[in-house]
Amino acid sequence: MKEPLKVLFITQEITPYLPENEMATVCRELPQYVQEQGCEIRLFMPCYGQINERRNQLHEVQRLSGMNLIIKDSDHPLIIKVASIQSARMQVYFIDNEDYFNRHGVAADENDNEYEDNDARAVFYARGVLETIKKLRWTPNIIHCHGWMSALAPLYIKRAYNEDPFFSKAKIVYSIYDDGFNSTFRDRFAHKALTEGVSLEDMKSVDKEDVDFVDLSKLAIDFSDAVVAASPQINPELEKYARQKGVKFAPYSEDYKENYTELYSSLFPEFGENK
Repeated sequence: MKEPLKVLFITQEITPYLPENEMATVCRELPQYVQEQGCEIRLFMPCYGQINERRNQLHEVQRLSGMNLIIKDSDHPLIIKVASIQSARMQVYFIDNEDYFNRHGVAADENDNEYEDNDARAVFYARGVLETIKKLRWTPNIIHCHGWMSALAPLYIKRAYNEDPFFSKAKIVYSIYDDGFNSTFRDRFAHKALTEGVSLEDMKSVDKEDVDFVDLSKLAIDFSDAVVAASPQINPELEKYARQKGVKFAPYSEDYKENYTELYSSLFPEFGENK
């Protein structure tokens, strides 16, 4: 019997764990739709402090937790939790760390002040997801990243994990939303994001003093196989950049489920055969 296609979703928001918005809704409905087409899925998001763990029945997965990730010469424990969306028969994996995610907001506090360590949080999240996939011994065919919190994943997959059998043949899709941040990443962000297999040359778009949403998104585009406009209006500079780079670009569509699955099939023909 033919093995099902495997699709990994790396996102920063999913409903019902966070309030409904464009990204949270897409990342709740699209994985279910893909699963219903006969694919295997894995779904990841950060474990923000505002998530009610008791009500949503999150619990730690001991066999996956316990690793330390080093960011800027500091060790940070990686904790993995899991919960189920019963109505969709989907599991959601949560990347947790008390230093980075034990706070109420997603990217900003109750006064809309963006967290100064959002850069390190993005580094930790992307690396945490990929290390967990290796521990799960699960080989994705398509990796779909949603939102700027996942923007480093394409770089790490194509450079740090390019020879890893779990990732070497995966196709990467990056969805750009109208979800930018206002405060720039500072404190030598490119150096903070470095890991084995990644060089400063790989990170030219972010190797500077102030890194904004456009810079970070360009880095994700540099290492993606396809880019999607996931909001009706995205930064026009990013669409222009993706087209100039020759990356497959999918414009916004209200019928996003069909739009995405057609894109998957164009990148990985076996997806069409899987349906």
